[in-house]
Amino acid sequence: MEGFLAATIVASTPLLFATVGEIVTEKSGLLNLGVEGLMLIGAIMGFVTAFATGDPLLGVLGAAVAGAAGGLIFAFLTVSLRANQVVTGLTLTIFGAGFASFMGKTYVGLVVPKAVKSFFSPVSIPLLGDIPFIGPVFFQRDVFVYFGYLVVILVTLYFYKTRAGLNLKAVGESAAAADASGVNVTLYKYVHTCVGGALCGLGGAYMSLVMMSVWQENVVAGRGWIAVALVIFASWNPIKAFVGAFLFGGLSILGFRLQSMGIHISQYWVDMLPYAATIVIIILSSRKNRKENQPPSDLGIPYFREER
Repeated sequence: MEGFLAATIVASTPLLFATVGEIVTEKSGLLNLGVEGLMLIGAIMGFVTAFATGDPLLGVLGAAVAGAAGGLIFAFLTVSLRANQVVTGLTLTIFGAGFASFMGKTYVGLVVPKAVKSFFSPVSIPLLGDIPFIGPVFFQRDVFVYFGYLVVILVTLYFYKTRAGLNLKAVGESAAAADASGVNVTLYKYVHTCVGGALCGLGGAYMSLVMMSVWQENVVAGRGWIAVALVIFASWNPIKAFVGAFLFGGLSILGFRLQSMGIHISQYWVDMLPYAATIVIIILSSRKNRKENQPPSDLGIPYFREER
């Protein structure tokens, strides 16, 4: 069980980054369905950068910058050019898939340099890593996983303990009211969409640099769509996003666990579980009427100051 939970943490990390990134974006009132595309862009740019330079930190930075650039494109089209958010997000996913295939065609089957692999080797945190059961599962992981923990904590504090976080909530709930209060709505939407895109890019980079350590087509494998559903499951709360990512990460590797136990079940059924669970969660979430489970009031609704 301990080994399974440890593997679940690894499998949940890309989902965690993508889910928190989408939460940050949606808190500003923008609905970005291009998470899959942003993860693919981050995955290929992180891999290409790390492979070319042999520097893992540059690879991570490249993925974050690429994801942020994708978020910037989305923000420009939807905020400045007033494009439909749903259509723009879907287009971004298609673009990301094509971009990753084009950029990665010469890298298929290539493995990241040894320096990169060794940098992302598991590291035990002193004292915490020695805690029975909990330590090996949560605190004997690679630095990317620890960064995921830090992101959850920082984003939670930002949302609920800072003035800027409260302004962000105001923008998502009522952009017109926030604008009337002196908040720069356009700036908040741009910045948080770029930050959300950067986090999605990091989720993709974890797939290509750490989990797989080799480039292959469609490395993200639909995790971006699961992340979109996890935002609803998490009720736009980063802490709940960690729980949801852990749950879905476990479902994604359940087949390997069953095989190791001698239980033979079709891999197709196992691969279907995360997506079936996604549908169930969306159905259950739609039945919740409590205020804390509701999305930002202005989510998906364009705001034009001239029409205020």
